[in-house]
Amino acid sequence: MISLLLPVIYAAFISLGLPDSLLGSAWPVIRMELGVPLSYAGIVSMIISGGTILSSLLSDRMTRKTSAGFVTAVSVFMTAAALFGFSTAPSFFVICLWAVPYGLGAGAVDAALNNYVALHFKARHMSWLHCFWGIGVSVSPYIMGFFLTRPSGWHGGYRAVSYIQLTLSAVLFAALPLWKSVSEKTVSDQEQAVISNGKKTVKHTIFSVLGIKGVPLVLVSFFGYCALESTAG
Repeated sequence: MISLLLPVIYAAFISLGLPDSLLGSAWPVIRMELGVPLSYAGIVSMIISGGTILSSLLSDRMTRKTSAGFVTAVSVFMTAAALFGFSTAPSFFVICLWAVPYGLGAGAVDAALNNYVALHFKARHMSWLHCFWGIGVSVSPYIMGFFLTRPSGWHGGYRAVSYIQLTLSAVLFAALPLWKSVSEKTVSDQEQAVISNGKKTVKHTIFSVLGIKGVPLVLVSFFGYCALESTAG
């Protein structure tokens, strides 16, 4: 089951990276067509980032109520719908509206997948996971560039990626039984380990996690890294 689920998770992270480079690739053309300043790309980016932060914070709660697989499938479907909305947007205001579900979907799938892989797979898979995200980010400008040279323009680029996301969402929904099987096996192994070690499992909240030694420093470092990455982007 694990060997079947891993390719699905890797594909999900490719899809997570696909939309991330589209705005920067297409914005010089979009802003001329919509008649808005170049700087308005920052407004769209901040709306997406705000949605991503919100859904990331709520991701654990949603995962506990449903499952990581279900959250991932629904989130990818949300990004697919938002990207299709981008492709049909007649104005900057409409793009901003579609940026909301875009950000919410991206944040939920990111947090859910990272947490799931950290809990159920070996550490090396986390590195591979983000390598596949890099594939998505690297490929999407070529997809957009291809359509920018065609009559459909940036609308076609967003639409093409939305179809890719929609296909992956269908695959994720079909693979939901695999997530459950892997989760049950991992929980059983963890319970056996707890019994053997004589330790009790502890459920953490956001505030209790902040009290763990080293966590605040990691968060500050990650904030600085993301700022550097966003500035370069």
